[in-house]
Amino acid sequence: MSNGIVFRSYCWNVGTTSFRTKHFNENIEEQLLLLKEFFESPENKNATWSRNTELQIKYYNFLKDKNFIRGNESRPDKFAREKTSSLKSIGLIDSERRLTEVGIALSKLSQKQTFIDNNELNIDGDSYIFTKQLLKTSKNIEGNIVRPYIVLIYILSRLEYLTKDEFMYCLPLCINNATTINIIESIEKFRRGQITLDEIIIDIILSKNNYKRAKELFLSNNVTEDLICLIGMNRDSGHRGSERYDKIYYALYEELKDVCVNKNNDKLANVVRILSSDDFKLSAFWKKLLFSTNRTATLLRNPLIYKTDTEIYNVNNESEFKNIFFNLMHLYKVKATLRDYCDVNKRFFNLTETIIFEDEKVQFDIIPKYYFGDIANQLYESAFENSTLLENNCSINEIFPTLSFDMNNIYQRIQDDFNTTITDENDIKFLIKNNRLLRFRRLIDDNFDIPKLLQLLDCFEARNDEQIYKIVTYNANIPTIFEYIVGIIWFIISGFEGDILEFMNLSLQSNLLPKSHAGGGVSDIIYKYSASKYYPKHSLLLECTLMEGTAQRQGEMEPVSRHLCNYMLDEDMNAYCSFVSNNLHASIISDFRMRKYNRYYRNDTEYVGSMKIIPLHIKDLKTILEKQIVYKDVYSILNNAHNSNEQDAPNWYKSQIKEKIVAL
Repeated sequence: MSNGIVFRSYCWNVGTTSFRTKHFNENIEEQLLLLKEFFESPENKNATWSRNTELQIKYYNFLKDKNFIRGNESRPDKFAREKTSSLKSIGLIDSERRLTEVGIALSKLSQKQTFIDNNELNIDGDSYIFTKQLLKTSKNIEGNIVRPYIVLIYILSRLEYLTKDEFMYCLPLCINNATTINIIESIEKFRRGQITLDEIIIDIILSKNNYKRAKELFLSNNVTEDLICLIGMNRDSGHRGSERYDKIYYALYEELKDVCVNKNNDKLANVVRILSSDDFKLSAFWKKLLFSTNRTATLLRNPLIYKTDTEIYNVNNESEFKNIFFNLMHLYKVKATLRDYCDVNKRFFNLTETIIFEDEKVQFDIIPKYYFGDIANQLYESAFENSTLLENNCSINEIFPTLSFDMNNIYQRIQDDFNTTITDENDIKFLIKNNRLLRFRRLIDDNFDIPKLLQLLDCFEARNDEQIYKIVTYNANIPTIFEYIVGIIWFIISGFEGDILEFMNLSLQSNLLPKSHAGGGVSDIIYKYSASKYYPKHSLLLECTLMEGTAQRQGEMEPVSRHLCNYMLDEDMNAYCSFVSNNLHASIISDFRMRKYNRYYRNDTEYVGSMKIIPLHIKDLKTILEKQIVYKDVYSILNNAHNSNEQDAPNWYKSQIKEKIVAL
């Protein structure tokens, strides 16, 4: 009876949803280093990965031993495969999980902790590698080969931008040329108000043969539970027990039909109960359609009050009802899948640092827009074919010879679009820097106002890490986010003066949120101040840590002093340092205080006679923010504290810093 009515993939996702991890860049880089170490072991060096459950379990345990993962998986071999499959899909490892040429190149960057690169796109070295890889990466969707990143390039060249919903619900449906052109034309109609996104999705899905056959069968037969399960085409069809996911739709069909066709509103409560069942996975979509509230208890008291005026309620017969019910059933299934894929697609595209996701829009950054835009049509010619270079560490011109950087053309295009004069590369860099600073100011205004910063400082103090991730980003670890937030706070304290993006010395995503790399590395915030009537020209090193107790003393006492000494000797003898932490141990306050009186040697001959290192607690930053104290006053307090004669370190911090800040 099925007659070809089986689930078939209708969209792509970059990588796999099983690799939707925190600290995305860092985890990719770290796992490459771990795979390298694992297979360098003599006992694993010549082992075969494919169909080798024992080796896969061994790798899983290796990851646990390295604290890369936690917990206990019931299928450790499957987990090991899933955690490496995305790396294979973008060419960083081969089918035997050994690093490819590209994987080796990326791992070397991670080991060196040097990501700055001089490339055409003006992006970090690791992002440049990811850009080249995504240009080559393809997916096979039911026999349709598609390169998602090239499709995105082409669509952005035609439409300039995608909204968040267009990116989520339309872009991944582009699995061949015909569908892509259809999607572009449909989005243009959508923006003119001639069609809805739901109609775009339904039109695409119902053009597929399996959905056509399913709908014909559904409309021409009496509805039974078996028929619902057949035409539901669950994604897990064929897996034991998967049919139970669609059985619930039969109950919904019967009760909702009574309401819509027979106009029996007494059955609305039954509809609410079905939609609120644990077995009904897509209730949010249906509740939003059928009712003006999604609160089950409220609906059960009197569902008729909250009944919406939607099309399905106004049908005249069962035939009309069946047509709408089928469309909605599959529309919501497709939207749920596309929503699930959206996050992982965004994460992988973000790796390139060429795409900006902000203001509910998706668009290219300045240089990538012109770099790719002029040759989008040529690139698109390869959008639906495999690349033979996926695992090769090749140049971008080897991937596409047409990808040449025509600087004169870019100058002209930027001049026209930004109404400015571009004469050389420095003008381009200046424009890009100003654009990023303007975007960063908007980001602070929108996401990091003073109440939000105070909330984050509370979270850092209490180590409410999950809330910090939720507010800022999941693509950076907590210490990196702490440095980023302290940088923003100091930018506010300093009256938004200076190039804070350069001062922070952090790797940032294209949306200007922080990202972490494997191995960490030094990311001191170095704020540079011009001379004013309140202070001389100087530099401020902000050292930020969330370590505590002995770990803090061992991890920070020597590096902080060393960093300041090196900077004073190499860059600015008028530099000083502020050590910001959630815990100030008396010993570390004392150690830093003593740097005023003791020489600090870089080697046998080079030294500084005195260093100014001022400790600040998170609570001090909160006070400064709450009182809106500006830098000239902060500088005065810190400088006076340094010059005071107080010898007892804890009392010095309390009386000369903490209490002085509170008293302002």
